[in-house]
Amino acid sequence: MVASVALGGRAGGTADPDAPDAAAVVVIAAPGHADAAAAAVARLGGRVTTQLPIVHGFAARLPAGAPVAALAARPEVLSVTPDHVLRVQADGDGGADGDGGGGVRSAYPATVGAPSLWDQGVRGQGVTVALVDTGVADVADLAGRVVPVRDPVTGQPAACADFSGERHCRDSYGHGTFMAGLIAGDGSASGGQWTGVAPEARIVSVKIAGADGSADVSKVLAAIQWVVSFRATYGIRVLNLSLGTDSTQRWDVDPLNYAVQRAWDAGLVVVVAASNRGPAAGTISKPADDPWVLTVGAIDDHGTPTPADDLLPDFTSRGPTAAGVAKPDLVAPGADVVSLRAPGSTVEAAYPSVLEGAYRLGSGTSMAAAVVSGATALLLGAQPGWTPDQVKGTLRATARPAVAGDPAAVGAGLVDVAAAAAAAPVTFTSPERARRSSGLGGLDLSRGSVRVRATTLLGTLLGGLLTAQLLLWDPLGYVTRDWRSDTWTLSPWASRQWYGTRWLGELTPVALLGNNWHEDDWSGNNWHGGDWWGSSGHDGERHDRRYGRPAYGAAWYGAWG
Repeated sequence: MVASVALGGRAGGTADPDAPDAAAVVVIAAPGHADAAAAAVARLGGRVTTQLPIVHGFAARLPAGAPVAALAARPEVLSVTPDHVLRVQADGDGGADGDGGGGVRSAYPATVGAPSLWDQGVRGQGVTVALVDTGVADVADLAGRVVPVRDPVTGQPAACADFSGERHCRDSYGHGTFMAGLIAGDGSASGGQWTGVAPEARIVSVKIAGADGSADVSKVLAAIQWVVSFRATYGIRVLNLSLGTDSTQRWDVDPLNYAVQRAWDAGLVVVVAASNRGPAAGTISKPADDPWVLTVGAIDDHGTPTPADDLLPDFTSRGPTAAGVAKPDLVAPGADVVSLRAPGSTVEAAYPSVLEGAYRLGSGTSMAAAVVSGATALLLGAQPGWTPDQVKGTLRATARPAVAGDPAAVGAGLVDVAAAAAAAPVTFTSPERARRSSGLGGLDLSRGSVRVRATTLLGTLLGGLLTAQLLLWDPLGYVTRDWRSDTWTLSPWASRQWYGTRWLGELTPVALLGNNWHEDDWSGNNWHGGDWWGSSGHDGERHDRRYGRPAYGAAWYGAWG
C-alpha cells in the first residue's frame, strides 16, 4: 500500500536542493528498491543526505516545487514524509512539580492519583502486565522486572515471547519500551524523577513487531492466545494493547473482538488504546470497539495534576464505535508524557530526543492506555480479588470529570485510581454484552487498511485468509477450540501446541512452521505525516499545542518529540 504526503514547496522556487526553501524529506523505499528510490530523487534534482537503513530509507533534500506526491506514488517508494528538526515542547513557566529541567514536565502518575496509593505501600508489586508490543529494551528503570519467559518447546529462557520475526527481544522500533516505562518504570535513571504509574509491577513482553512497527492481525491473535495460555505461569492480570486497526467489521463477528473477549473471560483486564485518528475518523479503532475491554482516550494534563489547565488533543479518537457502542470508557494523560527511550531504535533514529539520559517525550492514546494499565496494576495490588468487570466498573464510577465533558471524547471521565481503590466495587454491565463475538468474521476485514508484507517470500502481501505463517486462516477451527477460561491449558491451541499447530493444512514448508509464528522480515503501511497540532480547553478555546510527529512505519502507535 502506497501512502503519499503532499509537502509544501512554492512554485517557481530555486532548483537547488540546498537552498533555504528546499524541502527536507524522509523516503521509505519498497524492500530491495532503495537504489531506485534514490535515483528517482536525483531525477527530481534532489540529493540523499543521510542513509536510514533501520527504516529501509533515507533522508533527502528536494528543490522547492518538486512534485513530491508523484515521487511518493512511484512503485519503488512506500512513503515520503517531511523531515523537520524536533524540539521538546516546553512550558514557559517552568518550575512546576515534575519539572525535569528546560521546562519539560510530566505529571501523569499524579494526574491519575497514583501517589496516594504509593504512600500506602501499593506500588504494583505482585501484579504482572502483559505488553503486546514491539519489545522492551534492557534499561535501568525496568531492571529485574521484565519477567523471563521459557520457550515451551526448547525450555530456554528469553526476555520475551517473540512473534516479531527478528529472533531477539530488543525493542528495534522503540514503542514498547516507552509503554513499559509508563506502566512500570521506577525512575532509576533519573533519581526517581520520571516514574511510571506502578513502579514495582512486572512486565511480560510479548513482541509482535520489529524495526518498522508492522504486525499482522494474526500475530496479535497469536500473542493474545499466548498471554491467556500462560497467564497463571507468569501471574498476568492485565493485558495492554496499545495498538489497533481501522477495521469497521462488526464486533460481534470479528476475530480480534473474539480474542479480547476470551482474554477478559480468562480474568485479564484488557486495556486498549482508542486510536489516534481524531474526530474526523468518526469512530474508535479495533479491538478498542469491543464492549468488554477498557478503552482509553487521551487528554493533555499540561504537565500538572490539576484538571484546571487540561486540554483535549485533536488526535484522540471519538466514539461511538461503528456499531454504536459508547466509547471510549475513560481518558488518561497521553500528550507530551515522559517515558523510556529505546537506544538504537527506529524512533530514536528518526526523532532524536533532546531530553537527557534515558527518557524522551511521546504522545498518543497508546500512551494513555499504558498509563491506565499501570493504574489497573495499582488497583489490583490494592484489591487483588476484583474481577475485570469490577475493575472496569469501579474505574468508570470513580472517574473525575474531564476536559470537554463530552462522553464521545472522554467517556466516564479521567481515571482516579486512588478513588477507585477506596470505593466499593461496581460491576460493569452494558446491553451490548447480551451477545458475544462469534469470531467467524473475515480475517482480512479485521485488518482494515493495515497491511504487512512478508519480504523474504517473494514480497507476499498478507490478505484474505493468509496468516503470518503464510497458512490459511480457519475461523471455524479457531473458535471451536476450548477458549473457555477454565479449559485454556487443555486446549489444542494452548501452551506449546499453539505455536506448532497449523491454521489449516500444511501449505508451506516445514521450516516456516514451529514456535515462532514469523518470517524473517516484515514491512507495513502506516501512519505518518506532519506534526500533530491542536487541542481545546474547558472553555472550548483552541490552543496551538504541538504533540510531535508519528514515526515512520507505525500503525497509529503515537507521535514523538
